[in-house]
Amino acid sequence: MNNPLMQVWETPFGLPPFAAIRDEDFAPAFDAALANARAAIAAVAEGPGASFAEVIEALELAEGDLDRVGGVFYNLAGADSTEAREALMRDLAPKMSAFSSEVTNNKALWAKVDALWQGRDALDLTPEQARVLELYRQMFVRSGAALEGAAAERLTAVKSRLAVLGTTFGQNLLAEERGWFMELASTDLAALPGFVQEAARAAGSERGLGPVVTLNRSLIVPFLQFSPNRALREKAYAAWVARGANGGETDNRAVAAEILALRAERAGLLGYPDFAAYKLEPEMAKTPAAVRDLLMRVWAPARTKALADAAVLEAMLKADGLPAPLEPWDWRYYSEKRRKAEHDLDEAALKPYLSLEAMLGAMFDCSARLFGLEFREIAGPFYHPDVRGWEVTRNGAHVAVFLGDYFARGAKRSGAWCSAMRSQRKLGGEQRPIVVNVCNFAKGNPALLSYDDARTLFHEFGHALQHQRGTRFRRVAKPALRALAGGAFGP
Repeated sequence: MNNPLMQVWETPFGLPPFAAIRDEDFAPAFDAALANARAAIAAVAEGPGASFAEVIEALELAEGDLDRVGGVFYNLAGADSTEAREALMRDLAPKMSAFSSEVTNNKALWAKVDALWQGRDALDLTPEQARVLELYRQMFVRSGAALEGAAAERLTAVKSRLAVLGTTFGQNLLAEERGWFMELASTDLAALPGFVQEAARAAGSERGLGPVVTLNRSLIVPFLQFSPNRALREKAYAAWVARGANGGETDNRAVAAEILALRAERAGLLGYPDFAAYKLEPEMAKTPAAVRDLLMRVWAPARTKALADAAVLEAMLKADGLPAPLEPWDWRYYSEKRRKAEHDLDEAALKPYLSLEAMLGAMFDCSARLFGLEFREIAGPFYHPDVRGWEVTRNGAHVAVFLGDYFARGAKRSGAWCSAMRSQRKLGGEQRPIVVNVCNFAKGNPALLSYDDARTLFHEFGHALQHQRGTRFRRVAKPALRALAGGAFGP
């Protein structure tokens, strides 16, 4: 088809041809990719093959076009949203969930996966193959493959609704973050450190205004930390914690309540006492009791320390002639004053040493020393002018492409994350990854990071390094998970 998403990408490193891709290309590309995936999966389910290669390896390769199209779309939908992309996400959520349910509800396919599992001791599998088989069986079971009749039908409906609600929740949150801002008078701006002033001006310029505070964490947190205007801190904090709870079309309270109810129902259909037990079973903690035990052991000493800190901060508040009690919007401001008074630690003075450029250099230097990786910056075009790219090599050999999208903007959901536009795989031919780190740092010239920002930068880069490990198989993550990638709630 004459669609850049479904053609061979004759680009450097096989990068998506961002300049050629239009929003209207995605829907037909998904339709074609889903049709191809359905045909490939039907061939596995209905075919005579029953070996690990004929079942598991074939399933790994069955969704190649879907992986490619989804890898581009869901990254763009989270990091550079448009009205068209948000509308398509809403349309795709039930479609992708339905496709995932088709796969895991396919009794012939489930029988083949389960037969492999039951006879695994005679298959002479490598440790990696054995783990992949275990994950496939776990995915099928936890998706309801063993259910029959009305229970199976209801679980399919619940999963579809959860996919829709997860997308709705995330888009509502983005809309509220994008829609709120607070303009700053010149006197209030002048009371802030230079880097906060610059970030406020940049945020205002994006909206065609003077300096503003937005709900982006990299701007609102330093504002709460440094603004001496208690009334403005209260206004900003109230807006920050009320995201999704302001009434109207973007209110998430009913959405969250329905998600919680459906999660509980899903767990019950699968035989779990509650959603926590379902969610934690494949995780390191395993049980809600183990999590609660840890939390309770931390709670008492943490609360004692927090109360002691609050007493110190409230005394500082009173010393400024302000009425008690200490409020949530006071906490960061007086904590910063206390750090400076007791430890001579001033984040505003520290920031010039933590420029984004310097931290990127430190990050790449650490990876070179630890893993022998080298990073060479490459030219775009990428999906947004803010995005930068690097070719990653080891001993001169190509390892991956790394993209960094570091600055906050209205079209980007909040937070920081790592994802892959193309996952690494050796099965069916070597495929090198395209890994993306997305953050929401405040723009500046130069861009200066807080200590917390720098830690986030290194944390997400650690995830990026994980994508570059030399495995034969891709991660076992089926389309329903990708359909929820833009939402605040998981499956």
